[in-house]
Amino acid sequence: MSGHSKWSNIKHKKEKTDAQKAKVFTKIGKEMAIAIRAGGADPSVNGKLRDLIAKAKGLNVPNDNIKRIIDKATSADAANYEEIVYEGYGPSGIAVIVTTATDNRNRTAGDVRHFFDKFGGNLGQTGCVSYMFTDTGIIVIENDGSIDEEKLMEDALEAGASDFSADEDVFEISTEPSDLNAVKEALEAAGYTIVSAEEDKIPSSYVTLTDEDDIKKMNLLIQNLEDHDDVQDIYHNWENADE
Repeated sequence: MSGHSKWSNIKHKKEKTDAQKAKVFTKIGKEMAIAIRAGGADPSVNGKLRDLIAKAKGLNVPNDNIKRIIDKATSADAANYEEIVYEGYGPSGIAVIVTTATDNRNRTAGDVRHFFDKFGGNLGQTGCVSYMFTDTGIIVIENDGSIDEEKLMEDALEAGASDFSADEDVFEISTEPSDLNAVKEALEAAGYTIVSAEEDKIPSSYVTLTDEDDIKKMNLLIQNLEDHDDVQDIYHNWENADE
């Protein structure tokens, strides 16, 4: 089995978060606040919150910070965040999806639109590019030479995974989004160390940029969106995104 490698994107995200820990705390705090409002503050019964706590620990968020985030989200003056998804096009028609968590939708919409306009793109209507992406759970395990690939693939598929791929650096296991946590827990119980386990949006096709100005603008669009406090994740179908 094979699938498009997401390790470069995941690694890039980790490098960004390592360099910007304060922003990571802010963004995951918003995710937790939304999860708590929807399902309560007890991670034993709120699966989404439990997953976010595990994600926070994986990003080296200290336990004291996690506790403060939960306490703040359950306080009387907690901010009322909502999730809003924006879709649009970057330079040369690159499909872009931006997920946000905001307490001021007018501010966020204005800022996101400004970035698209400034860097050669345009914000579109809901659904204009999302049909080009498939929601998928991606589990990454480091390929350090000590793991039996056939056994891992067998264990992953038995746990409910939908696809499996391997390269020199990592094993990547794909799942339905609803099965991500169950497959992750099953693999951990089997003794595997998980590098990351996240929901992703996988494009059905990719676009390569060749014009240097378009490449520069696309990098600036992504950079400015990533640096915005309200932006949680960015998905796109730019093939040569490492340039």
